[in-house]
Amino acid sequence: MRLYNTDLGPAREDETGVLTVVDMSDLGDVLLVGGIGRLESAPVVDKVALADAKLRAPVPRPGKVIIVGLNYPSHGEEALAMFAAMGKPDIQLPTVPNFYIAAASAVTGPGQPIRLPRAAPGQVDYEGEVVIVIGRDGAEINASDAWQHVAGLTIANDVSARDVQQRAMTGDPTATIATAKSFDTFKPLGPCLVTADEFGKPLDLRIRTRVNNELRQDDRTSSFIHEIPDLIAYLSRFHMLQAGDVICTGTPAGAGLFSQRFLAPGDVVEVDVEEIGVLTNPVTASS
Repeated sequence: MRLYNTDLGPAREDETGVLTVVDMSDLGDVLLVGGIGRLESAPVVDKVALADAKLRAPVPRPGKVIIVGLNYPSHGEEALAMFAAMGKPDIQLPTVPNFYIAAASAVTGPGQPIRLPRAAPGQVDYEGEVVIVIGRDGAEINASDAWQHVAGLTIANDVSARDVQQRAMTGDPTATIATAKSFDTFKPLGPCLVTADEFGKPLDLRIRTRVNNELRQDDRTSSFIHEIPDLIAYLSRFHMLQAGDVICTGTPAGAGLFSQRFLAPGDVVEVDVEEIGVLTNPVTASS
């Protein structure tokens, strides 16, 4: 099932591209009050063509935004090459998932602008990612049970201020990696949530990121170093995963950091994941 958040309320899409909007506040709240099954029995308030709908982030107010790093071999190879160029050839990739928690206030929706922050406008970077949306609370989850805790998948652009991130990685006490990823509008999500039952396991989806129609990232989720069940099992050892939490599963090679091609006002970023859709966001200067 394909589910959307619209300005009229949460909606499910039929096979003709028509959205049935129901009388509930938003999709994130649906997850908090008992799960997406409630959409089936909620009163219908409108029907609208997908092309005419104003979309919002599928989960506009997640409890946690968990960012997993270095989960594609291609991205890991880039990182090691960068460290070697910095005179740190002995750095090794972590053998367990590494992760950060970003501010939920950074979430924005499809079509909404990514604003370059006044505090760090010069090295803002894109990272296309597949996102797990948690549908059922759990701690110390077994990998074999992990998919039972997944409401569905969506797409993120894990935008980062690379200069802030680099300062944090070199020990600057005024910067953190979480800050670099938590500026307002730095976590676009969307365009929809596709329920977990729609996907084969293990997950094998093509993910591509384009900037101004130029292909920058291209890989498959079958390349994951840590598969979705293993991520959920590991992360739930540290934090209870709660309905409405989102987990960004990592990005492939090709982010702007390694080519020094950062985002600028007027750019348009598209993250395209097969079986989910395309998340598109323009880039603007801070107002």
